Amino acid sequence: MAVRRLNRRLMLRAGGISLGLPLLEAMGHVREPRTQSAQTSTDPLRMVLVGQPLGMYGPNFFPQDAGPQYTASRYLQAIDQHRSQLTVFSGMSHHYAAGHFAEVALFTGVAPAQIRENDIRNGISLEQEAAAQVGRLTRFPSLVLGGGNASWNRRGVRIPSESRAMQVFRRLFLAGTPEEEARELQRVRDGQSVLDGVGGQINTLSRRVGRADRQRLELFLGALREAEQMLQQDEQWAKTPKPTVSMQAPTSEFGGAQLLERSRQWYSLVHLALQTDSTRCVSLWLGTQDRPEIPGVNLGHHDASHHGQDPAKLEQLALIEEAEMRVFGEFLDRLRETQEGGETLLDRTAVLYASNLGNSSSHDNSNLPVLLAGGRFRHQGHVAGDARSNRRMSNLFVRMLQHLGQETQQFGASDGVVSEI
Repeated sequence: MAVRRLNRRLMLRAGGISLGLPLLEAMGHVREPRTQSAQTSTDPLRMVLVGQPLGMYGPNFFPQDAGPQYTASRYLQAIDQHRSQLTVFSGMSHHYAAGHFAEVALFTGVAPAQIRENDIRNGISLEQEAAAQVGRLTRFPSLVLGGGNASWNRRGVRIPSESRAMQVFRRLFLAGTPEEEARELQRVRDGQSVLDGVGGQINTLSRRVGRADRQRLELFLGALREAEQMLQQDEQWAKTPKPTVSMQAPTSEFGGAQLLERSRQWYSLVHLALQTDSTRCVSLWLGTQDRPEIPGVNLGHHDASHHGQDPAKLEQLALIEEAEMRVFGEFLDRLRETQEGGETLLDRTAVLYASNLGNSSSHDNSNLPVLLAGGRFRHQGHVAGDARSNRRMSNLFVRMLQHLGQETQQFGASDGVVSEI
C-alpha cells in the first residue's frame, strides 16, 4: 500500500482542542530496522530518573552473587523478565552523611562538602544536563514530576516539580485556549475521553498509514484512554470523604495512601510523553509517608522504613517495596512493548531507579539501591562493589551522559567513569 507522508507534528483537532500524536514512520522520522553497528546517535535516545525517598531494604534488593546469572533477590524477582536489560549496582553512593537531606543531591552528585544543612551549594541535576544536550529537539526540554527536591539547574537553583497529574496531562496533550482546555479537562473528570471528538479523524488516519503505524496508533490511543481513566479515578478519590483518624496529618506533598495507583498514573504519563517524543528527559519522584493500601500492611511507609530490624516491620516494609518494584516492572513492560524504528522504547531509554538512602532506618547514605534499565548499555546483571568503600555514583552519571552522545568525562564529583556497561 502506498503511504503518504504525514506532517512531523500532526495534530488531531476537535472543538478547538488539538491532540498530539506519537512518532509514526509516515512522518519520516522513525527509521527502518538496522543492525546495531549501523545505529547512530541521530536516533532519539532518552533518560528517565526515578527517585524513591525511603530507599530499598538492601538484603531484599541486592543479589548475593554478581554477574548476569545472579540469583534474583526478593525485589528483583518482580522484574526478572527484564534481566537482560538491567544492571544493579551495589557498593555505590555519593559519600554523603546527610540522611533524608541528601535527597537534594541524589541526581546532582556534587561533592559532600556542598551538601550540608542550611548550606546547600548544589549543581545541575543529571536530567537537566541531558536536557541541555537533547532538550531542544522536543516540545518540553524536560519534565520534573511527582514532588521532591531532586531537580536543579546549572546555577544550583531548585526546579519546582509538578505534583498534579491532571496539569501534566493538560500540558502534554491539550492545546487550545484556557477555556477550551478547561472544558476538555472537565470532560475527562466526567468520565469522557478527549478521543471521542476525533474518532473520525483517527479512522481516516489509520487508512493512510502502514501496519506498523496502525499498531503504534492503537497502543498510543489505548494508553491515552488508560491514562484518562486513572485521572478520573484519582479525581473520584479526591471527592470521596476520608475517614476521621487521630493521627497527625502527613506533611508530604506527594504520594498518599494510593501509592501504587499514583505511581502507575505517573508512569503512564511518562510513557506517553516518551512515546509522543514530547520530551526525552524526565525526573520522577515517588513515595509516600502514610500507610499505602496494600494487603497485609497496617503501618505507614515511613514507620515501616524505620524498622530497627524488627521482623514484623521488616515484612511490612518488604510488602510495600516489593509492590513498588512490581509497578516499576509494569513501566518497563510498557517501554518494551512500544516499537520505534526497529527497536523498543526501552532500547532507547536509560531508566535509573535509585534512592538517597541506603538504610532508611539509620538514615545512612551509603550502599545506595541503584538500578539502571534499558538503553544501549552492555548490561551486566549485578555489578558488585564494596559495601563499605563505595564507588562514586557520579561515575555512573558520566556513563549515562555518554550514552546520550555527550562527550564528557566528568559530572558532579565524579572521579572516573563506570566502564562495566
